[in-house]
Amino acid sequence: MQSNLYDWIDRSKTAYNAVANVEGLLVSEGFEKLSENEKWSVRRGGKYFASRDGSALIAFTVGRNNAFQMVASHCDSPCFKLKGNPVMNTDGYIKFNVEKYGGGIYYTYMDTPLTVAGRICVEDADGVSFLPFVSEKTFVIPSLAIHFNREVNGGIKLNPQKDMCPLAALCDEEGLNRELKNFASGKKVPDSDLFLVSNTHPFDVGYAGKLFSSPRIDNLTSVYASIEALVAAEPKGINVAFVADNEEIGSRTKQGAGSTFLSDVLRRVSISLGLTEDEYLAALADSLMVSSDNAHAMHPNNPELSDPTSKTYLGGGVVVKHHAQGNYTTDAFSSSLFKHILGNAGVKYQDMYVRSDLPCGGTLGTISSSQVSVRSVDIGIAQLAMHSCVETACLSDYDEMVKALTAIYSCALKCCGDKVTVI
Repeated sequence: MQSNLYDWIDRSKTAYNAVANVEGLLVSEGFEKLSENEKWSVRRGGKYFASRDGSALIAFTVGRNNAFQMVASHCDSPCFKLKGNPVMNTDGYIKFNVEKYGGGIYYTYMDTPLTVAGRICVEDADGVSFLPFVSEKTFVIPSLAIHFNREVNGGIKLNPQKDMCPLAALCDEEGLNRELKNFASGKKVPDSDLFLVSNTHPFDVGYAGKLFSSPRIDNLTSVYASIEALVAAEPKGINVAFVADNEEIGSRTKQGAGSTFLSDVLRRVSISLGLTEDEYLAALADSLMVSSDNAHAMHPNNPELSDPTSKTYLGGGVVVKHHAQGNYTTDAFSSSLFKHILGNAGVKYQDMYVRSDLPCGGTLGTISSSQVSVRSVDIGIAQLAMHSCVETACLSDYDEMVKALTAIYSCALKCCGDKVTVI
């Protein structure tokens, strides 16, 4: 499993690559691909998936019960996006013109291997299509020598337009265009969505093989865990894995959690199964949404930044995330229900609260709930250096996450007044 996880993260450099990789995995497991512009024929016992715009995907398996057991995660991560016509020639240096995507830690992208990945659009006589792309080349953003900034270790302010342009070549302005054209087999490439991302390979950390560091731990670990669990579980109801794009920039896109993608799919599944509108709404009342996005572990060098009574630890198991202002969807009931299911499955878990004087980031749970209003809980695995070019987590926590989501997918819920029964 460890080697599979490492390989998965390494190959899934952007949302486009991640979704293409998920599709390949699902097809190999016998899932049927559905097209949004065609009529769906969904049957009990079937396995299906649909993708939107190449960077978001919803996979589902259909049991006998009508209630939905849903896990939502996101496949994008902070990085830099190449602008159109990105090549700049500065006194013989060829650089790429980039803009920030999401809220990354800029300095971690300097002096480390980077590459370009995403999708390219290809035009032919019939129209336009797109292809997932990963460059064969490695690039770097060189930092400024300490001799030119003696105060650098006291703090540095980086300008994304000036300081974060990667070095691509010496006097080869056509290198990127040539690589894209070759990749497209000589066809016209009118536009592209290309990102500058970490090219560091996942690696073990320290003794005993318990820790690992990698790009994109946030949130590809949740994506892969949800797909592993979906494939492994025998569905009692309708199990759904929602892999959304654009969480790092607010989810307000047609392929983000703020879109109608999830609600569209749930409704179409219900229609195809012959459910009435009343039966569909009743099924939602028995449903559960698990928003799976990672959490902050207590930092070994800054423990004071964690909540004084609810510290979250690497190796402590699945994290249940709470926030009084509603940045997370967890409430006492959804937390208790989730813990009941995990307890029966023997899964380790821990609770996270943010220090009361620190801001709390949001995730896709609250946004998804605005589109599909169901009982919901926010969870994740604990990690360090969130939004860094390379992050750190614990392998056993990933294993516990797979067990937790498999347990969720292996049950169904039935609401009876003030009580929810797990069946």
